[in-house]
Amino acid sequence: MPRFVVEADGGSRGNPGPAGYGAVVLDPASGETLAERAEFIGVATNNVAEYKGLIAGLTAARELAPDAEVLVRMDSKLVVEQMSGRWKIKHPDMKPLAAEAARILPRAQVTYEWIPRERNKHADRLANEAMDAGKRGEQWEPSASSAALDASAARTLSTPPPSGPPGDAAAGAAAARAALAASRGVPAAGADTLFAEAEPGSAGAVTAAAEARDRAGHAATAAAPAAGQGQGWGPDMGAPATFVLLRHGETALTPQKRFSGSGGSDPELSPAGRRQAAAVAEALAARGTVQTVISSPLLRCRETARVVADRLGLDVTVEQGLREVDFGAWEGLTFAEVQERFPDDLQAWLDSPKAAPTGGGESFAAATRRISATRDRLLAAHAGRTVLLVTHVTPVKILVRLALGAPPESLFRMELSAASLSAVAYYADGNASVRLLNDTAHLR
Repeated sequence: MPRFVVEADGGSRGNPGPAGYGAVVLDPASGETLAERAEFIGVATNNVAEYKGLIAGLTAARELAPDAEVLVRMDSKLVVEQMSGRWKIKHPDMKPLAAEAARILPRAQVTYEWIPRERNKHADRLANEAMDAGKRGEQWEPSASSAALDASAARTLSTPPPSGPPGDAAAGAAAARAALAASRGVPAAGADTLFAEAEPGSAGAVTAAAEARDRAGHAATAAAPAAGQGQGWGPDMGAPATFVLLRHGETALTPQKRFSGSGGSDPELSPAGRRQAAAVAEALAARGTVQTVISSPLLRCRETARVVADRLGLDVTVEQGLREVDFGAWEGLTFAEVQERFPDDLQAWLDSPKAAPTGGGESFAAATRRISATRDRLLAAHAGRTVLLVTHVTPVKILVRLALGAPPESLFRMELSAASLSAVAYYADGNASVRLLNDTAHLR
């Protein structure tokens, strides 16, 4: 039985906007290009274009050999997970396209695999060529294509990521120090996929540069031979578990800067907060990386999560461990009002993470234990995946602090706006990397 690799991609310049797709059929043994397909499809969304690329690639494979076993590789986790049957297909535009793709070849002959964007260059180039042709009022012509120049990138088949939850930055740093002391050389760091695409000079580009430095250290960590292993032991370059951390949208209390934890009135989103939730939903849909949505049980988070999940075609899972700190008697008060009414308690709270707010609130130390346990549980369940956690100021700051190995007082030195995005990647060897903090570009 013949075997093919199909790589497909699609894009939209505007989402929705002028869109096109590309697909290539490869010989998995030699990497030889067997067929290419590309087309400008007019105005459409990214997801529609991606599905169109999948359909074109499977159709090309069927034309070559209807009995072939086909491995489909795409950088769209949405398409891969939906076609694999792990995610529900809710969006009305996606259902007929998914059904069409499923009819092309028998299900038993097709498997799906997600790959990072940088390993899908051949199909990506075809899609961009198709969109460029559409901009000129033309259709893509194979004779004008240069996508085969990227064929070598498509030939490297991906390997499954390692599993297992990592620890805090402190554990990762200790491993790194031991590895650096023992190793004689450092292998080149691999090119990992960042949560956000970075434009030159942007905050994302700064994050990308920091990530490159981080991965060099990560490679050094993995370079030291483990006990009983030979010098051939290589670095752990598997896909990390990435937590995309979304603070909920505004409530009526947010602009007034009032304490609003898990022991107060549980306010709903304000009209401004609902607009923020819609904006972040569009931004995350355009990035197309989120596979799972998990929310704090509080109403403002569940409302934010629902808006995002509906846009992504996902369900929302509620996680009690992501709730905000209980601020006790301070709930609903401004900082100035707490300072006036409870000056000694406030000062103790500022001085020590073990001090709790007045009236039986939760200390930062207790919250850290709760959130650490929640993190470890979620990492064990979602190794190698990208998970959106819709939560609050304190849980986001604690997760960032732990990843950085920063002291408790750093919680007071982070800005975290309503509906902002942050991201932390966790590697199986214990390292963690803060990739994004307080990104609000989608709200401008």
